[in-house]
Amino acid sequence: MEPTTCREVIDFLADYVNGELPPRVRAHFESHLLQCPTCAAYVRSYDEALRLARGSGGVLEQQLLPEDVPEELVAAILASAARVRSPR
Repeated sequence: MEPTTCREVIDFLADYVNGELPPRVRAHFESHLLQCPTCAAYVRSYDEALRLARGSGGVLEQQLLPEDVPEELVAAILASAARVRSPR
């Protein structure tokens, strides 16, 4: 299944950022980002929040985040960062 809607892009986001998407799925994901400025902005926000989480040493809640970062995005990033710290 390839991401073709905004909802599907969000569903694939953690795997995309972690480099875990197969090449064909990644190509569909990136094609959607080229056509959808909203999803492209969401991915940029996700990347920035993930960068902050990785650099926080586990104290993201003490970092000053931009006020427009959705709580669900922060939760997803923290979950993704936990997976990176604790490989399967």
